[in-house]
Amino acid sequence: MTDFLEILKYILPALIVFMTTWLMMASFAEREKERNKMEIATKNQKLLTPIRMQAYERVVLFMERINPESLIIRISRQGMTSRQLQNEMISSIRAEYEHNLSQQVYISSQSWELVKSARSNLIKIINTCAEKVEPEAPAIVLSKGILEFIMEMEKSPISVAIEYIKKEIKTYF
Repeated sequence: MTDFLEILKYILPALIVFMTTWLMMASFAEREKERNKMEIATKNQKLLTPIRMQAYERVVLFMERINPESLIIRISRQGMTSRQLQNEMISSIRAEYEHNLSQQVYISSQSWELVKSARSNLIKIINTCAEKVEPEAPAIVLSKGILEFIMEMEKSPISVAIEYIKKEIKTYF
């Protein structure tokens, strides 16, 4: 029994020192792990922020390019019919959209939904106005109809999307 107590006299303090050391090392390792995660997150944020800002810029540029005023000026040509203008406008909107599809990865879901909605609404507006015009009428008649329709709206779908995107960009700063 005395041998057991003698052994216990040495083992018990050693176990206490071992457990204390083990707990301290485990705590230190956990803090280091968290610190490394924070460092990686900070580095990722530094890399992603410029890419995100560029994506927002490209989406706003897309919205401006499909804005009816700029779209009509860019697409319409002398001698074009309203049907040709309608087809060219819709084709251009779709091409611009497809060109900017990858930007949805970097912007919020709400922003992307507004962009898609603005694109869809604009196509509907073009088609609605085109139905009211003879297909062989001069393109200027359709252009005028589209611009008047947009002006009658309280806010165009394009301006709603751009305003939302601008507000969202401000949250990053």
